[in-house]
Amino acid sequence: MLDWLKNKKHPEFWKAYLQKQEAKSNRFVTLSIQTTGLNSQKDVILTVGAVGILDNKLIISDSFEVILLQYIYNHDHGFSNEFIIESKAPKSTEAEGIQKLIEYLGNTTIIGYRVDFDIEMINKSLEKLECGRLRNEALDLEIMFKKWKEFSDDKKFSIAEIAQALKLPEYDLESTIEEAYTMGLCFLKLKKHLGIE
Repeated sequence: MLDWLKNKKHPEFWKAYLQKQEAKSNRFVTLSIQTTGLNSQKDVILTVGAVGILDNKLIISDSFEVILLQYIYNHDHGFSNEFIIESKAPKSTEAEGIQKLIEYLGNTTIIGYRVDFDIEMINKSLEKLECGRLRNEALDLEIMFKKWKEFSDDKKFSIAEIAQALKLPEYDLESTIEEAYTMGLCFLKLKKHLGIE
């Protein structure tokens, strides 16, 4: 069994990704994805937005945005492709887009909102490419927020509610890149409040 795993052929981008995991990075990446729904087994990723954070600063030039062309899924489920046509964001097939995302992420710590679901969706896409699962560390904004506020109940908070509680200006959360930017601002404030280095 182990010999089979060792000899398994992975794509080159995945091998490069795995090599990067041997070192720890001081870079964080806020990750926002938009999906067709909340079922990781049946739904697909539509858009991805991400912004890098280094030395407690959002690095706008270190950002990633892509629309994944899910024409077959949209056709089979009667969804319109209008937003794909109208958007000026870069477009890519799912395979190409996920590969670029993995190359962008490298060995960073991923910051997300209910990040376990986002990671599961990415893992599902990686499975189609005969890759393994993401190895990055991940932090969840909602969990960080609850820890800071010392909430122990099951109350849920949206990104907008977290941003408002942190006294951040309102942003358009309709696009994944704008959401990733807002999440970055939230993370920097929460990181400071929680004393995370």
